[in-house]
Amino acid sequence: MTGKIIDRRAVLAGAAAVGAAGLLPRSFTSAIAQSSVSSTFSPTETMPGGSNNYVPNAPVVRNLGTGFVASGVVRRAGDGAPLPNVRIQIWAATERGGERVASNRGSVMTGADGGYRLEISPIVPQFGQPHIHIAYDDPGFATLFLRPVLNSRHDTSITADFVLAPEVLNGPRRS
Repeated sequence: MTGKIIDRRAVLAGAAAVGAAGLLPRSFTSAIAQSSVSSTFSPTETMPGGSNNYVPNAPVVRNLGTGFVASGVVRRAGDGAPLPNVRIQIWAATERGGERVASNRGSVMTGADGGYRLEISPIVPQFGQPHIHIAYDDPGFATLFLRPVLNSRHDTSITADFVLAPEVLNGPRRS
């Protein structure tokens, strides 16, 4: 009997070590950790599920409600230079409806420092996870879709910094 208890403890300790080592799937890690910028300014990779419910050419908006802020800095691969005047599309399931609701989708332009910011209605879980979608899909750089998961539906902000690759590095653009 004692051996079984020790085995369970060992299994639980091993699982905790795996989680601490960052080996858990992205859906179990913090949103900030998922979107951190590499010190070498390698291109950020598209996340699985990032393009779900994407609609090209979302209009530039001032906000999509209030209560949650998505922000970050967009940089160029290689030298890490901030990218001004690039269009970032953001959409999410919010208290106003699902990801397909037009009023939950919009684009913002980055500033001179490569920064972007969009205020949104509070995020609600969709498919069991509170998450947000952030995309770049214009000419000049490779298409990128992010789907950072929030720690809680009660989070009020997310910072998602990312690095765009020159268009030729990631192949043809998505149509």
